[in-house]
Amino acid sequence: MASNLDYLDPALVPLEEKVDAYLETEKALQRALVAQKANPPGEPAQNPEQLRQNLTRMEQEIIAMLPTRDEWLKVNLGYGPSRVGAWHVPGTPERYELRIVH
Repeated sequence: MASNLDYLDPALVPLEEKVDAYLETEKALQRALVAQKANPPGEPAQNPEQLRQNLTRMEQEIIAMLPTRDEWLKVNLGYGPSRVGAWHVPGTPERYELRIVH
């Protein structure tokens, strides 16, 4: 039986840091989309397309770091156990989707 404290494993720190960065980029994308609608054209703002590309790249990096697919892995995102996993999405092409519960 696995311990409920497995999510505190120091080996998970690189994954946790990558997930934190992913969540921050996701928030930045939402802020950029809101700012894009609120700002007049020509006013400098963060590029939402660049943020989307960063999210896609980070998602693939996180999925590559996960030891398993189609199941949750508990990680420590700073406020108790959170979960991250890669879930199979049927279709063409076959792919995995990152899911984070925090």
